[in-house]
Amino acid sequence: MRLVAIMIAVIALVSGAHASDNASNLSAVTMAVADTSRPASDTTRDTDRKPVQTLEFVGIESGDKVADYVAGGGYFTRMFASIVGSTGHVYAVEPTAFFQFEHFVKDVAELQSYAVTHPNVTVTTSAALEGVRFPEKLDLFWISRNYHDLHDKFMGPVDTASFNKAVYSALKPGGVYVILDHSAARGAPANVTEDLHRIESSSVRREVEAAGFKFDSESSILANPADPRTAKVFDQTIRGHTDQFILKFRKPK
Repeated sequence: MRLVAIMIAVIALVSGAHASDNASNLSAVTMAVADTSRPASDTTRDTDRKPVQTLEFVGIESGDKVADYVAGGGYFTRMFASIVGSTGHVYAVEPTAFFQFEHFVKDVAELQSYAVTHPNVTVTTSAALEGVRFPEKLDLFWISRNYHDLHDKFMGPVDTASFNKAVYSALKPGGVYVILDHSAARGAPANVTEDLHRIESSSVRREVEAAGFKFDSESSILANPADPRTAKVFDQTIRGHTDQFILKFRKPK
């Protein structure tokens, strides 16, 4: 009986520790999203982008080393930086191919100014594949609404097999690779990435798993069944409300 009591106590202690960790992580995420220093250009998008639920799904924690690929103006970079804290680091990567877009140049300049006062953020500009090299192993590689661009002409297009292998190499064993993107209709032609800026989640899974990653989970928090997935994502009839998927992959330990 005494042994049973001890086992129950140990289980309760472990469960309590896990609950405490989860609560702590949720608190850090909530605080990051609620941070009043976030620019209005970011916070006005929160309703559509659901950052609390998204970051909970990702599982980012204090001390993590994170890459935000195609960070743009840093919508996620700022929140990542808040969560990982002084013992973590965020590498905001800005591929040079995007600098042909005027708004992107402005956004990057603003993020670079932010990094000046936030030493746990580094903003780098580089060619697509060069941007997947980092001075330390990562816990998380994040790419939001831009994985499909790797397939497009203005990006090269990028050899996605080499890109995903480079991401695999950049991560620690057990590290996660998270891709958020606009959904394409099932059976969409390959040029849907160029024409509509969408991609099938099944295509992403096939490409990423081919690099050695194991599929972990998928979130439907940004799904929109009402999106016919036949319009360009910038079309005003659907902009901000596209059907989106979030896929989480893990590098085996």
